[in-house]
Amino acid sequence: MRKPKSLSASSGNADETEAAFYDALQQGDIEKLMACWSDEDEMVCVHPGGSRLVGPGAIRSAFDAMFANGSLRVQPLKVHRVQALGASVHNVLERIEILTDEGPRHAYVVATNVYVLTAQGWRMVTHHASPGSLHELQEVSESPVLLH
Repeated sequence: MRKPKSLSASSGNADETEAAFYDALQQGDIEKLMACWSDEDEMVCVHPGGSRLVGPGAIRSAFDAMFANGSLRVQPLKVHRVQALGASVHNVLERIEILTDEGPRHAYVVATNVYVLTAQGWRMVTHHASPGSLHELQEVSESPVLLH
């Protein structure tokens, strides 16, 4: 039986777990980052242009490899949330600072983070990220003309 993980931040809601996730990325802290994840063997992570990673071992290895180069300067800019029953789905526009030979540059990523309410609080079960752009700041949505 696995011991329950605790978050460095309060795990009272999915927003707090998400804040702890992005804080762990910025600190390059693998233990804090993995504490945000569920203990489920079927949790999934997809990084931009990467393969689907299934399970805590694969996910931890991928983030360990990323942190080998230092922390990640990732800032969530815009979040759209949908919450129902014991799940919360966050679509996040992330701005990532990348150091290049010409100095720091920004790249954008669109991520979907899925959280479920567990006995230990809200935990991430999916992080799926794709390349994005600054144009993502302008959302396109259609409002229904007729409600019924």
